[in-house]
Amino acid sequence: MTNLYTIKNSKLHGKGLFANSNIKSGTNIIEYVGEKITKKQSDKIAEIQLKKSQKNREEGQVYIFTLDEKYDINGNVSYNKARLMNHSCKPNCDTDIIDGKIWIRSYKNIKKGDELTYDYGFAFDKDDFRDHVCKCGTRDCVGFIVTEADWKKLQRFLLKLAKNCTKTN
Repeated sequence: MTNLYTIKNSKLHGKGLFANSNIKSGTNIIEYVGEKITKKQSDKIAEIQLKKSQKNREEGQVYIFTLDEKYDINGNVSYNKARLMNHSCKPNCDTDIIDGKIWIRSYKNIKKGDELTYDYGFAFDKDDFRDHVCKCGTRDCVGFIVTEADWKKLQRFLLKLAKNCTKTN
């Protein structure tokens, strides 16, 4: 199978993957690969990487992807090109686990040259959502990398913050 993507500079963040040709909906584009690790290992690695990111945002990226209830994939390896895919609040790809492998696939038709994006699926956490600013620029952008399922939680929290600010002024 020829590469359906090419790596280029992205307006969203650093590098990104871009469609080499038109891609039909439902196409497996790239497998998310890396070291299979336990949840305990995953927590340790994430903690170390987040500490690194406080010093240097480019070095502290966390590329851990949930595989199942026991294991994750640590995709922070040079041969994992899928780690370069950026988040969007209006993505053109999603993820699927097929036969124990994580695939990123198109869920709509994608035009040649379009950047390939997916929803990173970060659960809303009131203590750290600010660490994950979204720069996708879509009309649907909520400003933070939070899974669509938690957008209402985020909105309620931001409204509560805004009300508290107006009470103190």
